[in-house]
Amino acid sequence: MKTVIIHGQSHKGSTYHIARILAEKIGFDIVEFFLPRDFGEFCLGCTRCFMESEDKCPHHEKLSPIVDALDQADVIILASPVYIYHVTGPMKAFLDHLGFRWMVHRPAESMFSKQGVCISTAAGGGTKSTNKDMADSLFQWGVGKIYKYGCNVRATKWDTVSEKKRRDIERKTTALAKTIRDSAGHITPGPKTKGLFSIMRAVGGLSSTDKLYWKKKGWTGKERPWN
Repeated sequence: MKTVIIHGQSHKGSTYHIARILAEKIGFDIVEFFLPRDFGEFCLGCTRCFMESEDKCPHHEKLSPIVDALDQADVIILASPVYIYHVTGPMKAFLDHLGFRWMVHRPAESMFSKQGVCISTAAGGGTKSTNKDMADSLFQWGVGKIYKYGCNVRATKWDTVSEKKRRDIERKTTALAKTIRDSAGHITPGPKTKGLFSIMRAVGGLSSTDKLYWKKKGWTGKERPWN
């Protein structure tokens, strides 16, 4: 089983450590990307990924290694500390570039059998809205099962996180890792995901590129990405 972590920051704080702890408990191969170190471009709003092809994006060359890793992974971990109750700027910029993978455009067939985890930390609050930022994209990509773990560490540095909080993190990541391992190979998207797919199937994509994609997949007929 392969896990890919997209870190919404380049330094190794509490969010990094929790994501890494979980990935190591899941086991097997771990691939990591750090934003903005590994990708820090802002979407230009040119719509070329929607209207033509994702490889027409001006940032395609930099983005493609991350997209390839996402496609090869069994588990996707999106990790971001809370920045004014939302994800970091680099994480937002990265997710903006994956808009072409949203259900209304060209979702990847493999996403429907993957598991995704949203991890956020804060000294105070805001983890719920931050995790929602990331979960929205995972859902729209078609990821079959999505988990959220928000942790109010009550510290600005990992070294100052209390022992009590660390024990709680250990307990929760152990339980989550077990759930993910036990579910591997048995993921089927839920009713909400299938419902959105049905709506988008009726639309059949927005651009001519999208419509051709859906038709080639057979999704406008009887084929489904989770079969």
